[in-house]
Amino acid sequence: MTAPSVVGVLGGGRMGAGIAHAFLLAGSRVSVVERDAQSADAAARRILESIRRSVERDPALDEAELRARIDTGTDIGAFADSDLVVEAVPEDRGLKADALARAEEVMHVASVLASNTSSISIDDLAADRLRPSQFLGLHFFNPVPASALVEIVQGGETNAAAVENAQRWVEALGKTPIVVRDSPGFASSRLGVMLGLEAIRILEEGVASAADIDAAMTLGYRHPMGPLRTTDIVGLDVRLGIAEELAAQLGDRFTPPALLRELVAEGHLGRKSGRGFYDWTAEQ
Repeated sequence: MTAPSVVGVLGGGRMGAGIAHAFLLAGSRVSVVERDAQSADAAARRILESIRRSVERDPALDEAELRARIDTGTDIGAFADSDLVVEAVPEDRGLKADALARAEEVMHVASVLASNTSSISIDDLAADRLRPSQFLGLHFFNPVPASALVEIVQGGETNAAAVENAQRWVEALGKTPIVVRDSPGFASSRLGVMLGLEAIRILEEGVASAADIDAAMTLGYRHPMGPLRTTDIVGLDVRLGIAEELAAQLGDRFTPPALLRELVAEGHLGRKSGRGFYDWTAEQ
């Protein structure tokens, strides 16, 4: 399996940087585009640090060669020769629609455009696309380097060739693709968020501590990580946004618990802020 020769990533935050890093290691040339120079510089630092850590783990990697295949900036025109462009901006329908439209304007007609959305309908996002047959969801998981799964979301107009290409590209990253039909929250987010929300309710009701709730799932059900620790790593704000989207689409069973709203309002977003359901300050 071979990765696409040229990949564009729109958005260089934690997820975008991770996606860029994954394709770099698979042999692609990667361009990351951000909204301004400061954000582009921050994205470059994230990716270069990821490269450094990869080289430390695997001395056979050529750090200079990896660096030579990554470019970060603010010019959307960098996507003109991309075989694949992945949008990885925050989980907001308006932001994603605008980002996708800007990317599509400069892409060549045979390239594939993908959204890394974890909950927004691919068909909704495809409604304004110039080439909906070349558009699909590529839902990577956080942290990208450690995750073995990518969820490929096929919209109503996505052609089979685009899905087949996406499957091959995901396999070239050393990850396992699953293909799902477009539906609110797809498969992974619906299941993961439902478990996470119920864990938060159990904590909110004082039934058990965060550590014990997580232990119930890791030891009792052999989950590799508990739902509250997972929420901290994903980001409480991200999980809240997904829950609100799913509640609007699927009903009250996805209504976010008050505790989740309170923690987000207080700025306790999980690992990235230093505190969520656990204390992460030692990792800051």
